[in-house]
Amino acid sequence: MDQVSRIYLDHNATTPLRAEARAAMVAAMDVVGNPSSVHAEGRAAKSLVETARAQVARAMGAADADIVFVSSATEAAALACAGRDLVAAPIEHDAVGAWVADRLAVDRRGTVDLDEPRDSALQLANSETGVMQDVPAGTAVSDMTQALGKVAIEFDTSGIDMALISAHKLGGPKGVGALVLRRGLDVTPTLRGGGQEMGRRSGTENIIGIAGFGAAAAAAQVDVEAGKWAEIEKLRNILESALEAASNTTIFIGKEARRLPNTACFATPQWKGETQVMQMDLAGFAISAGSACSSGKVKTSKVLTAMGFGHVAGNAVRVSLGLETTEQDVMRFADIWAQKLKKHEARAA
Repeated sequence: MDQVSRIYLDHNATTPLRAEARAAMVAAMDVVGNPSSVHAEGRAAKSLVETARAQVARAMGAADADIVFVSSATEAAALACAGRDLVAAPIEHDAVGAWVADRLAVDRRGTVDLDEPRDSALQLANSETGVMQDVPAGTAVSDMTQALGKVAIEFDTSGIDMALISAHKLGGPKGVGALVLRRGLDVTPTLRGGGQEMGRRSGTENIIGIAGFGAAAAAAQVDVEAGKWAEIEKLRNILESALEAASNTTIFIGKEARRLPNTACFATPQWKGETQVMQMDLAGFAISAGSACSSGKVKTSKVLTAMGFGHVAGNAVRVSLGLETTEQDVMRFADIWAQKLKKHEARAA
């Protein structure tokens, strides 16, 4: 496979490892100590963890919150939601949806209104559509996995109790995430033993992954503050305009709502999303049909169905851009996608 000619447009699934994260992880590999040990080697390892904790806290605007390192946002969701009677809308990621009752309505724009925030989970941004929510103060749990690193977050002033985040969505390594919780709030640990992570998650910390997470979060914060994602939003809009010009039947889902700057979700009736993904893959593009966190399964999107797009949910694909994406990349994608569409229409005629 010729990797040089390929264009990666699936950043909401996972992102390329940032150089800063790679360097921090390589350095951490030479740190011998266990973070729980009190000798010099242990203190050196603990210092890496605490440096990363501070870096993630700064990126989250969470200087007054606790950062609990875990293996993934999925584990963070279990830690936050287990044993609680929470309600949510069916747009939540399955990691949250597994623990909550789908009782809240979502409108056609993809937005949700919470009546009782204290008893609710509400994501900040949706992985499939990019639609962002106005998460009210008092919300119990908010999945901020897709938003961190793309938009500014101020957890301390948000009034939210807990947030879920993951390293590999912002240029960090896979296999490490965090639960961010308002200081003074406690959770019941699901992993018990040595009492690591302030007693909230036992098990020797993955200092290599955590170091990479911290470095990626710090670098991502710099990019957000520099306004780099505004340029990506322009590219996303250029892409959607080019696709609209190629097809008068394609539906752009969530376009009327506030969205992540990098995400386009669109459905072309009578053209399966899975087919589009395979055709574009063969043409050198990585895109997805919905969320990419379900063991490679392609199934009808509950998110799009809940929004009222069930009739075209199987025809939807998601393109999610990264900071390295260029205008040439998106225009090449639009051109080849239009060619594939014409061939599909000719076969269907």
